[in-house]
Amino acid sequence: MKPKHLFLVPLFFLTISICFSQTATLKGVILNENNKPIEGVNIKTNNGNGTQTNSNGFYTLNIAANTNVIVSFTHISYKKVEATFNLKNGETFEFNPVIKTALEQIATVVVSSKKRKDVEGIVTLQPETIRKIPGANAGVENLLMTLPGVSNNNELSTQYSVRGGNFDENLVYVNDIEVYRPFLIRSGQQEGLSFVNTNLVQNVEFSAGGFQAKYGDKLSSVLDITYKTPYQFEINADLSLLGGSVSYEDVSKDSKFTSIIGARYRDNSLFVDAKETETNFTPTFADLQAYFTYKFTNKFHLSFLGNASINKYNYEPQTRQTNFGTLSDPIALLVFYEGQEKDQYQTYFGAFKGTYFANNNLTLKLIASTYHTTEEEYFDILAQYRLGEVNTNIGEEDLGEVEFSEGIGSQLNHGRNDLDALITNIEHKGNFKLNDNRFEWSVKYTHEDIRDRLVEWEVIDSAGFSIRPPKTIPVNEQPYTAYNAPLEPFSNVRASNNTQIDRIQAYAQWSKRSTIGNSDVWYNAGIRAHNWSVSGTGINTSNQTVFSPRAQFAIKPNWKKDMLFRAAAGLYYQPPFYRELRDATGTVQSNVKAQKSMHVVLGNDYSFKMWDRPFKLTSEVYYKNLTNVNPYTIENVRIRYRANNSAKAYAYGLDMRLNGEFVPGTESWFSFGYLKTEENIENQGYIARPTDQRLKFAALFQDYVPNMPHLKMYLNLVYNTGVPGGSPSYANPYVYQNRLPDYKRADFGLQLVLVDAKKQFNNGWKKPFKELSLGFEIFNIFDVQNSITNTWVRDVYSKRQYAIPNYLTPRVFNVRTTMKF
Repeated sequence: MKPKHLFLVPLFFLTISICFSQTATLKGVILNENNKPIEGVNIKTNNGNGTQTNSNGFYTLNIAANTNVIVSFTHISYKKVEATFNLKNGETFEFNPVIKTALEQIATVVVSSKKRKDVEGIVTLQPETIRKIPGANAGVENLLMTLPGVSNNNELSTQYSVRGGNFDENLVYVNDIEVYRPFLIRSGQQEGLSFVNTNLVQNVEFSAGGFQAKYGDKLSSVLDITYKTPYQFEINADLSLLGGSVSYEDVSKDSKFTSIIGARYRDNSLFVDAKETETNFTPTFADLQAYFTYKFTNKFHLSFLGNASINKYNYEPQTRQTNFGTLSDPIALLVFYEGQEKDQYQTYFGAFKGTYFANNNLTLKLIASTYHTTEEEYFDILAQYRLGEVNTNIGEEDLGEVEFSEGIGSQLNHGRNDLDALITNIEHKGNFKLNDNRFEWSVKYTHEDIRDRLVEWEVIDSAGFSIRPPKTIPVNEQPYTAYNAPLEPFSNVRASNNTQIDRIQAYAQWSKRSTIGNSDVWYNAGIRAHNWSVSGTGINTSNQTVFSPRAQFAIKPNWKKDMLFRAAAGLYYQPPFYRELRDATGTVQSNVKAQKSMHVVLGNDYSFKMWDRPFKLTSEVYYKNLTNVNPYTIENVRIRYRANNSAKAYAYGLDMRLNGEFVPGTESWFSFGYLKTEENIENQGYIARPTDQRLKFAALFQDYVPNMPHLKMYLNLVYNTGVPGGSPSYANPYVYQNRLPDYKRADFGLQLVLVDAKKQFNNGWKKPFKELSLGFEIFNIFDVQNSITNTWVRDVYSKRQYAIPNYLTPRVFNVRTTMKF
């Protein structure tokens, strides 16, 4: 007997249930040649189900998934229009035909939204899945962590590394517009909100490497987001103990003006209060986003994307005790704090995009955007610590306390960091189709004006003796010999920079679909050019140019088995951003070169049916040869560069993902990734890079209770092997190559759906809702102690350095409700 239902609970019990139908959603607006909505258009499928457009010309229709469905659009005053669709289960696709009274019926076309993405090696994520899957930082980035090749060992951070790259090597676009992140953030709990508001999202596409020339100059990945184009009035809300969000969308009566607005608020106190450090912690993260579109004519549309974000982070630590070591030699670090940290990040972003549809084959765009960030990072924290042996005698009153001190000392950290950055862009993009050929091009100018003041110093006192900076003469040998030289901070960084960077970028690429024998093939070839100049007060002006050729090829053989093979290769450059130009002393090094990566990707998609349901196994092998590498260290999520291109590196690995309907009507997947990445700094030999995450297993599972399909369950599992644990300040990383413990995390969610599209109410208190659900979530369900970094503590007697793990969030409970009006 073939299994028809798998039921997943936290301990992975499986039971059998009923099979639900597989459906997708087709929606859009139907206009006439005068750009007016047409009411009463009959929309019918070859399977018999249908609907009609409303007074705004809007329609929505459920169709069968994973099969060709012919949809007819008919009206007594207009000619008939027909199109064929093949959509994935749960997918929402927009189709907006313009019907003219004098137009002959258009030729039947097949719309398959997934084929082009499969050819390009792009993963498409469903917005509904993004909104439902539980996670400490729920959203698009939370779902990315379940994909092979994507890693992040800090659940409070939305940053991620891809196939051995770091957090600064990932591109993010929203509606063709590149978005930026704050500069000074050093801790995941300071980050607040991701730029992407999931309530506004319509499409999510992600590429982990080998992407086309139309995407910008980064080394690792592309996240391409498309926000919704509303077709009816709608309000969405999501409330939980971590904060809430609300969004509003609407369309004018003539369907020319559409608007969508979203507001979010988040408070991470629920997580931080559960950690081992006792603190007074008051974080407030809030933002407001809006996306407006006005259709002047059928040929010209103007849109605006705006965002305002205010993040305040006040942190006043009190005490901390961390137990580590072994059962036979337990050690504890006990810390008493004085002082506080106050950070504030305010970012403002606005972009206009004009789109001109010259004809069915030519589309022209003009995009202008501005990003402004003002960031303050102020802290004065005194930490007094005891490091010693722990009492392990059961039954004694001081069980677990430090009874013999191996090290006693203090550490004072001071910071007054300010940054003001203004980034402006103007870009022209074009798209021209000629038969089976597609030509795309762009020219973009960017001006970056960054004003930065960096004041940081650290004083370390161990058992009453101040520790001087390393590699200084004379060396402090206290307490064994007297020392009479002036005291100095262990580290002292003071810099003030006024930096301007001007960039000119351009690309051109060609794509074609053809056949070889009975096999379908796809070609893509393109090249990018990037010129940038760095100047500023006290900075030597520099100017550099790089060219980046890229190519893709895919073939779908005419086999009984549904197989797709693809290959991609290219020369990828990453011209330095401001943070990559600033070295450890705060000095801007204008002559830093672009990091260079020769990238090769080979992939295969195997689509098949199991239990009469669709599945797909995606496999990719990749290799990167990197030169002009800018070495860096990672402190939590803060990256510090050497700014000297003194290394070379490589990365290779295997990514595999099996996704499909393990449970009828839902999409789940299992991911596996193997990665090895090493670097050679100043010809000292190869060592693991800070992001060398060797093995990864992840799973995202959706389920519903047998005979109770409105009670749904979600499970998000991630296992990563440990990354290198870093090294003390100024230390040689070749000496410190120990790894952090493996990262293991499981987040579980239970959702009771009270109202949805299949369960509506004509009276009672549920009548106003289009959707309503109540949820319960458990983060880190197995209460695993994961660590993100090490704190290095010195024992003055043995001069030994201890790596004290900084643990992440323990098990946390949350309640949540979502609704739509």
